[in-house]
Amino acid sequence: MPERKVRPMIFDTHAHYDDKKFDADRREVLAAMPAKGVSLIVDPGCDGESSRAACALAQEFPFVYAAVGWHPEEWQSWNGESMALLRSLCAQPKVVAIGEIGLDYYWDTEHKALQKEMFERQLSLAIERKLPVIVHDREAHGDCLEIVMNYPEARGVFHCFSGSAEMAKELVRRGWYLGFDGPVTYKSNKKAAEVLAVTPLERILVETDSPYMAPEPCRGKRNDSSLLVYVLEKIAALKGVSAEEMTRITQENGCRLFGIEA
Repeated sequence: MPERKVRPMIFDTHAHYDDKKFDADRREVLAAMPAKGVSLIVDPGCDGESSRAACALAQEFPFVYAAVGWHPEEWQSWNGESMALLRSLCAQPKVVAIGEIGLDYYWDTEHKALQKEMFERQLSLAIERKLPVIVHDREAHGDCLEIVMNYPEARGVFHCFSGSAEMAKELVRRGWYLGFDGPVTYKSNKKAAEVLAVTPLERILVETDSPYMAPEPCRGKRNDSSLLVYVLEKIAALKGVSAEEMTRITQENGCRLFGIEA
């Protein structure tokens, strides 16, 4: 891979460094991030165990922050104690959001009612704690939009946004942010350009979803925050600004949403 110019101030607003794919070298990978231009990372939890792990990483690394939440795919582990655990975790000082929460109808359509209950209860917690949310929406655009519209006080980001340009316009109108990942660099992804065309610069966040969804030219490899340079370059080209300006804008956007001082 050709050596890339290091750009300071990259804010990866969604990366799962607690994932088992980082077990062999997690601390080495994270420790190297500042030298690669990555200044901030948010690690969202997907259940109780991963939320605790995200909090632990946030305590260990000064540039890492945590979100805590129950992912819709993890409905099997959701129980009567889940909300109490999340409530206690979100009291920690470096927890900046509730997430990753939402709906996923790609893997499971038999437990829609439970997924919706989980989503709504966690939205209520976020409003109670005055925290933003990180929304996972896969093959559930209509229901996700309907639910967040029913909670007008909720704010946050639709992570790895895959909805239509019309949905993007409605979310932006309501003050939401949209997260863009490696797939924006894929040649087959025509929808991303349509969505970015209607998304103001001040509502764009960049994220990796590490260790998944690495951008071109690293597609198929383990993703990490340093590869956001490719995502930033692509979005910058589509929006008609420099990659350096896009990096600065997205860092400011992330800090504004999550209440972090850069």
